[in-house]
Amino acid sequence: MNIKIRNSLFINTIVIALLLVLSACSNSSKSTTTSTKKVLNWMQTSEITTLDPSLPMDTASESQIIDSNEGLFRYGNKNKLEKGLAKTETVSKNGLTRTYTLRKSKWSNGQSVTAKDFVYGWKRTVDPKTGSQYSYLFSGVKNADAIMAGKKDYDSLGVKAIGKYKFVVHFDKRVPYFDQLLTKPYFFPENEKAVKKYGSKYGTSSKYVLSNGPYNLVNWNSGKNSWKLEKNKYYWDAKDVKTKTINMSIQKTTSTAYDLYQAGKLDATELDSNQAKNLKNNKGFHLYSPDSSNYLVFNIAKNKFLKNPDIRRAISLAVSRKNMVQALGPTSKVANTISPAGLNKVKGHDYIAMISNTSKSYSPSSANKKLAQKYLNKGLSELGVDKVSFKISASDSDLNEKVTEVFQSQLEMNLKNVSVEVQNLPAKALMGRIASSDYDILSVAIGGDYNDPASILDGLVTSGSFNYGGWSNQQYDKLISQASNEGSSSKRYKLLAQAEGIALKDEVWSPLFSMVDPWLIRENVHGVVYNSDIWDLKTAYVTK
Repeated sequence: MNIKIRNSLFINTIVIALLLVLSACSNSSKSTTTSTKKVLNWMQTSEITTLDPSLPMDTASESQIIDSNEGLFRYGNKNKLEKGLAKTETVSKNGLTRTYTLRKSKWSNGQSVTAKDFVYGWKRTVDPKTGSQYSYLFSGVKNADAIMAGKKDYDSLGVKAIGKYKFVVHFDKRVPYFDQLLTKPYFFPENEKAVKKYGSKYGTSSKYVLSNGPYNLVNWNSGKNSWKLEKNKYYWDAKDVKTKTINMSIQKTTSTAYDLYQAGKLDATELDSNQAKNLKNNKGFHLYSPDSSNYLVFNIAKNKFLKNPDIRRAISLAVSRKNMVQALGPTSKVANTISPAGLNKVKGHDYIAMISNTSKSYSPSSANKKLAQKYLNKGLSELGVDKVSFKISASDSDLNEKVTEVFQSQLEMNLKNVSVEVQNLPAKALMGRIASSDYDILSVAIGGDYNDPASILDGLVTSGSFNYGGWSNQQYDKLISQASNEGSSSKRYKLLAQAEGIALKDEVWSPLFSMVDPWLIRENVHGVVYNSDIWDLKTAYVTK
């Protein structure tokens, strides 16, 4: 399973390589008996695209849905799973049935949140008519795969409400990481009356949603660059929500954000490489790991040049990842695998060590100009043309403008008969291009939804939800299928590594670099939780 294209990923920034990566503010354990302020000023790095829990494809939207809604689980301090609306969880001995007893909770209109809301929300997300790009996360829930393939009706999904507060899930196979998935908006309850009342407007404005989480999101509609999170008095755990108002704003440049931080108008700011280098000794300096890498994603299905694997190999070989990292700053790292380094350990070693060096060589640290030109010439000959041109699309963040600039320069310098046009777009426009496959090459960062290579690799199977480029390889599909049904952990990882080797050689995505995010957060801000690019501000508060 499982890819996540993140908007802040489009804006992933640079970090100091050997410093400790923190998963939450270091002073988050400070006693809350200290007098607290009622307002927090926070930032996002890109626009909200939707508040519909079934539809987010970006971290800005996902973060705001998580702050204003809640599912069965959520991440707490130090990234530990905590029960949200699940009061209890019972798993059958064979792992094929999970039963959740729900807490008594309410929607922001005062109506009770019930097991039927979970049944409705899950079925709606899996229903192909909804168009959720993350319905594949339900694979393993009984009949989910058949529903997504159009072979069964969405009402056959293996979920059931027993009474008002008991929710039962049946599975076709064991899903050991299932509780991690339950923190995602796609598994949140949805109020059927609200969805039907608002129709096509549902999720397009703060007026057209209900909340059941720590905050109500207010004063937002599409294209707006600021909004508020107001404490939700109906939230079941409202006593632990200490902040009354969170003022949110979009800051696309780190220089502007830092100026606002210095002026006291922001309580936290993301940093670029130079800022991180200069501020690393500041007591408010923190590093966060998003567990993602940045890639070139090729539109294989629609671009006549990129359909040719030799052209894709030529492009990847012509890029000096080392030079790109130098341009971005000393704290980004070269990536030559699809799975991010450090994601998993297999018998004490990083999973990526299992991937063949031959496959990794197609994404070299330094450009292989001679071999790149050889592949390009071969591809041109096969296509019967003497030159190629294409566009590279990315977000309009500072970082991605640097990435596309370096990419354009590298290719036009290292390959003859190639021209590149750069398109840096606002996040919403870019997401639209991705959804409609209206691009040649994307430069994006992608991260998994749980800590396993399958979280990314499953999405590249034929017709996979995140196989945007339309790639298809029968051997790859077979290996991923075998891995999903393999009971032996070591054998499973071996199958995944073989599959990843195929994808690397075929240049489905060309890995470029990975990084973690440096932030400057005021010392009087506590209780902030960060997990894989997602900010959860439920327990955030500011002391006076």
